[in-house]
Amino acid sequence: MTTQILTTSLSPGSLRRRVASVSALGRKQHEDEISIEEPLEIRLRYSQDDDVREQSVSVTMRTPGHDDELALGFLFGEAIIARIAEVEQVAHCGPPSPDKGLQNVLRVELAQGVRVDLDILKRHFYTSSSCGVCGKASLEAIRRQVPYRPQSAFSIRADVLQSLPTKLRDQQDEFARTGGLHASASFDAEGQLLRLREDVGRHNALDKLIGSYLKEGGMRDRGVLLSGRASFELIQKAAMAGVRLVAAIGAPSSLAVELADEQRICLIGFLKAEGFNCYTHAEILRS
Repeated sequence: MTTQILTTSLSPGSLRRRVASVSALGRKQHEDEISIEEPLEIRLRYSQDDDVREQSVSVTMRTPGHDDELALGFLFGEAIIARIAEVEQVAHCGPPSPDKGLQNVLRVELAQGVRVDLDILKRHFYTSSSCGVCGKASLEAIRRQVPYRPQSAFSIRADVLQSLPTKLRDQQDEFARTGGLHASASFDAEGQLLRLREDVGRHNALDKLIGSYLKEGGMRDRGVLLSGRASFELIQKAAMAGVRLVAAIGAPSSLAVELADEQRICLIGFLKAEGFNCYTHAEILRS
C-alpha cells in the first residue's frame, strides 16, 4: 500500500515587516524578515469497533511547511503509529486561515485494521514538560514505548563532529533571514549533512526530520544535529527513531543525559569547532 501525502511541503516560512531599529546612533526604519508562527491541529481518523472516528490529538505552534512530516514524526514518536504502512492518507482539511490563507488543520487517516491506543491519546505526550511526573516515572514511560531495534554500527571521528556547526549555519536558510528558527539536521559518519528541517519549535523541527525518514524506512544509521539545547523530549524522539548519536550546539538537561545513557545514545553537548562535551557512550567516537 502506498501512503497518499496530499499536503504542500513548502510554505512561506517568513514574512517581511517594517520595523524600527534603535541604537546609540538613533532610530532607523527598515524591512525585516520575521519567522511565521501558526497553529497546526493534527487530527487522527481511524476505525474503532466498526465505527470510523476522528479526533484532534495535538495542536502545536509551528512554522508552516513540511506539515505532513511533522504529523508523521509526532505520531511515530508517540507510538501511535509504528511504520508508514499504517497510514492511509495525510492531507490538509478545512478552510484556510482567514488572516494569512494558510492550511492549519491536518488529517492523518490510518489504514484499516490499525489499532489505536486510546490511553496514549489521553496521555497526549510530554507537551506539558512532564508536569507532575518525576524523572524516574518519565524514564519508565519511555522504556515501555521504545521498540526494539538492532544495534547500529554508526560511529564518527571527533574532528568530523566539530565541522558540523559551520555546515549547519551555512544551510539554515530561514534562520539566516529571520534569526528565529530552530533546526534539526541528519548527518552520516563522514560528516555530510543530509537533510535539514527548521521550525519555531525545536520539537517540531525534529518531528519534521524524523517524519521525512519514516517515509523512507527510518534513520537508524544517521546522527542528529540540534541547533539548540538537548532536552528530554528531543532525546525521547531520537530514541524512538533508533538514532545512535545526538549532537547539540547547546547544553543537555540532566534527564536528557539519563535517557541517552539508558537508550545507548551518544549525547554530545556544546558542540563547536574547538571541541565538545560527550556525556554518554563515547565508545562510538573514533580517533
